[in-house]
Amino acid sequence: MVAASGSNAYAKEMAIRRRISNIFNKREDDFPTLREYNDYLEEVEDMTFNLIEGIDVPAIEAKIAKYQVENADQIINSRARRAEELAASFASRRQPTQTDDSEPGSGQPSGHYAPTALPGGAFVQPRPIGGALQPIPVRGGIEGLDGSAIDDVETLRLKAERGARAGGWTAELSRKRALEEAFSSMCV
Repeated sequence: MVAASGSNAYAKEMAIRRRISNIFNKREDDFPTLREYNDYLEEVEDMTFNLIEGIDVPAIEAKIAKYQVENADQIINSRARRAEELAASFASRRQPTQTDDSEPGSGQPSGHYAPTALPGGAFVQPRPIGGALQPIPVRGGIEGLDGSAIDDVETLRLKAERGARAGGWTAELSRKRALEEAFSSMCV
């Protein structure tokens, strides 16, 4: 048997866990006691672990198939309930729509952001509110006619060097690795 690499083992485990969680999808409120729910979770985790490790796979697959047949209605209902909850959470996150505050003839379409004037006459679109925070763009170097940054060669070289060092890479590290690979191939 060939040993799987780290990412393949992880992908395999995640695929198995996703499959099992879609079938064994009961919740705590589906059980009369917390003890019964914990026993259910432990049984599901034991089956998942055995599938991942390849222990008694045919027996577990038969058990899964039997469970699917016996609990088909419950599985479908749980999936529908999860989809409804997900849709409700997305709906609650949405921003309320902007009301028609623009005056007729103002030239601004209702429901859209109006550009904001900065000192010097430049217009900037305001940043949307809500969702994930966005990084503030930082400009450097000389600005072109369209406002984009134009960096000279020296600035680009410094940015590349500093970025590489921030990531833990140095030119010395690259030279050392090249030498190690060259000499290790000679001394087999």
